[in-house]
Amino acid sequence: MARAGSHVALAGLVSRVTGFARTLVLAALLGTAAVGDAYAGANQLPNMVYELLLGSVFASAVVPLLMRARRHGRKHSREFTQRVLVAAVLGLAAITVITVVCAPLIVRVFVADSAQRHLATLFAYLLLPEIFFYGVAVLLTAVLNVRDSFAAAAWAPVVNNVIVLLTCGIFVLVPGPVTLTPAAMTTMQILTIGLGTTAGLVGQAAWVIVALRRNGFHWNWHARPLPYTWRPVRAGLPVLGWVLGYAAISQVGVAVTMRVAFDHGGMSISSYADLLFQVPYGILAASLLTLLMPRISRSAALGDLRGVIADLGRGARYLTVALVPITVAMALLGPMLASTVFGGRVDPAAARLIGTAVACSAFGLAPFALVMLQMRVFYAYNDTRTPTVINVAMVVTKVTVIAVSAAVFPDHIVVVLLSVSSSLAYVVGATLGHVLLRKRCGLLGFTAVGETFTRVVWATAIAGASCAAVMVIAQHTVSGHGFAHLVTLTGGAAGGAVAFLLAAKAIGIPEVRHARALLTD
Repeated sequence: MARAGSHVALAGLVSRVTGFARTLVLAALLGTAAVGDAYAGANQLPNMVYELLLGSVFASAVVPLLMRARRHGRKHSREFTQRVLVAAVLGLAAITVITVVCAPLIVRVFVADSAQRHLATLFAYLLLPEIFFYGVAVLLTAVLNVRDSFAAAAWAPVVNNVIVLLTCGIFVLVPGPVTLTPAAMTTMQILTIGLGTTAGLVGQAAWVIVALRRNGFHWNWHARPLPYTWRPVRAGLPVLGWVLGYAAISQVGVAVTMRVAFDHGGMSISSYADLLFQVPYGILAASLLTLLMPRISRSAALGDLRGVIADLGRGARYLTVALVPITVAMALLGPMLASTVFGGRVDPAAARLIGTAVACSAFGLAPFALVMLQMRVFYAYNDTRTPTVINVAMVVTKVTVIAVSAAVFPDHIVVVLLSVSSSLAYVVGATLGHVLLRKRCGLLGFTAVGETFTRVVWATAIAGASCAAVMVIAQHTVSGHGFAHLVTLTGGAAGGAVAFLLAAKAIGIPEVRHARALLTD
């Protein structure tokens, strides 16, 4: 599992680096004003609709269902998987067509300004077809993971990012105004950036299809809607209602966030802050969760509660070791990181807001990963009701914070609190998830997790102090605004990392020792 995890983590690292480059280029081209907000909002819509209608079904129900089908033999598993694929593709195609037709109505819910709404609607027409290709990629990735193939699908987002970067290069060559406004953008500019972004998802889905064929699975089209494709749908009906409820509740929070972000001119800023927040999760946590989900589902299907609890504890310990130091690093380095990365590409005030949002919301990183791990345990037992209850508490927390901040604070504070509200929701979700998981499974063996957490906190405190000291020295000895920021950022990160590893060795954190042994090997 460790070796497979290293391959997935490497793919995640390359994916996040190329995704970061993609975001920087888009920020430089579109900015963080009306055009950037219109594109960011329209690009969020496919993810929002997909998650609302099918995304959580795939993420929560497909892997356990496919894993249970494997218990009945290879032939039954292959036939059941074929039926799931056909049913899902037909459903995705129908949903995508309906959503594209309703694009103006969807955009009107979020965007009040008429000129910005017109541009966002044009982008939505071009970007909403991503729903289909996004769904295909996620579903086939689940099939690969059930077949114990992880690395191939993990590289698919890199293909997406590369295609979008090439699109940005073409966009620069397209004739049009240098200073972009919703009214000034040419039709060719809109088509280039819109179709190119969708082409990225097409490439991502195509990569996963090729990976699945190379894995030995051949997708046969036997499109007989009844009863052939009805059987896997019927098998998923017991869990479908609560999963769709979970997705609908989630999108209430997304919708409120998007509307408040548009109203306060912070859609792009919020999106970029969320991107920075997601980078360590995508590299460190997502790779671990990708590997644990089939293992947890397999243990649950076999009735091996001890195996489920062991993987839950293992995941919680490694997430703690990975993400607690990153949390402190983001809190200390977030503002300077955003100023260095986005400086010269967006307005300086916007860059500062991005960094402030990242620093203030960093505390939610570890709870976010933990609640995602907890959800996987519930779903492995086909329990979709409990995650929905947890999600209600999370969304209520998030919406309450956003509503109060929008009514009380000025725009720049509201934009920062959009990110903070999500982190507060993750803390509530992780706390409630632990209570409900213990009620279901009994003792979870989190004494070991608590011991690891205590050791990591001490090592992180030493690392944070070292990072802060290096930053202070660099700021007082290095001249030149941009160069000083770069030296301070890299010096602080390096000093903190070295101090953490030395402190971890002295204190004795087994997970760090295992990771170092793996890297040395």
